[in-house]
Amino acid sequence: MAKSAPAEVPSHFLCPISLHLMRDPVTLPTGISYDRAAISRWLAAPSPAAAAGRACPVTRLPLDPEPQLTPNHTLRRLIHSWLTSLAPGTHVDDDVAVMRAPVLSRDEVAALLSDAAAAQVSALKKLRELVSESENARAAVESHDGVFDALSRVDLVRLAATHGSNLAAALAAVLRSPNPNPRAWAALLVRSLSEAAWPAWVIGLGPDLLAELVRVARDRVSPRATKAALHALAALCPHGRTRVRIVAAGAVHALVDLLLDNPDRRVCELALAVLDRLCTCAEGRAELVAHAAGLAVVGKKVLRVSEAATERAVRVLRSVARHAATPGVLQEMTQAGVVAKLCVAARSEQCGVRTRERAHEVLKLHSRVWRSSPCLPPKYLALYPL
Repeated sequence: MAKSAPAEVPSHFLCPISLHLMRDPVTLPTGISYDRAAISRWLAAPSPAAAAGRACPVTRLPLDPEPQLTPNHTLRRLIHSWLTSLAPGTHVDDDVAVMRAPVLSRDEVAALLSDAAAAQVSALKKLRELVSESENARAAVESHDGVFDALSRVDLVRLAATHGSNLAAALAAVLRSPNPNPRAWAALLVRSLSEAAWPAWVIGLGPDLLAELVRVARDRVSPRATKAALHALAALCPHGRTRVRIVAAGAVHALVDLLLDNPDRRVCELALAVLDRLCTCAEGRAELVAHAAGLAVVGKKVLRVSEAATERAVRVLRSVARHAATPGVLQEMTQAGVVAKLCVAARSEQCGVRTRERAHEVLKLHSRVWRSSPCLPPKYLALYPL
């Protein structure tokens, strides 16, 4: 008896590059989805046009040197729904067959992850067996919201406990790599360790690792590495002693220089978030006011980037106005246009309520000096709160 034709795969489930069913669909910034393995190979392959920049294989729109690959969870779910809808015994191609297997329920995955988060070895072994059996089981585990948090915390806490200072030294060495990709991954690992490990590991970090994180942010070797370093610094900042060490590593000057280069919105928001945390200590505020462009560039970001950036910038300015307000600093804030920006922010609907309140608070705090300053234009004086 002749074998029936294999089930036809819907065209939108096929990778435009490999023309096979997508196992791990990801979406480029152009909006086109590809299988992760195929697009990763395509981006990494040498090309005569590489010097002019890569383009999306389908739309031909230009791509960044390191385009972000966003997991397409909706498409993944649709693919697996289609796979499970096939009748038992349906003839399929090999690449489809490897993805067909009994699907784990969300409750089963949640229970296993809950046990794994508690570091139960049997649960971890069961997870390993399941994800090695089939693509479908692996996808079910990967699609669960808590998988990376549960598993990474088990590994990272053990990693910090086992290797301690040796781990920090190894990460510092990777952060010195000339290749931006290892530097980005090392910075992300520092962030994850800071969030998962106990405070003793973070507090015990030496100056080498902190200095290398600052250098990655300052060098701007790639957008991905810069953001990873800023995330790591933000995760380390809540610990007071570590915050002072980050300042000593030159973070404030590096962040100001980064903001002066007018980075993209997300980098600007992250830089201001780290600066906000560093300015909660006297050392951070001192470094900011010591930079010739520190106050000016922070003021410039008010109402220029996003609501989140404005909120962080106003918080930084409030920290300085409350705790580092020397006559010279107050004069500089007027001359650099910071006071004028605060006058606008205090009345702007583009700001959140708390941001407007903070701007109002700063203006009231030094109203005697600023209202009488010849550096404040009359149009802003009219906006000054009474």
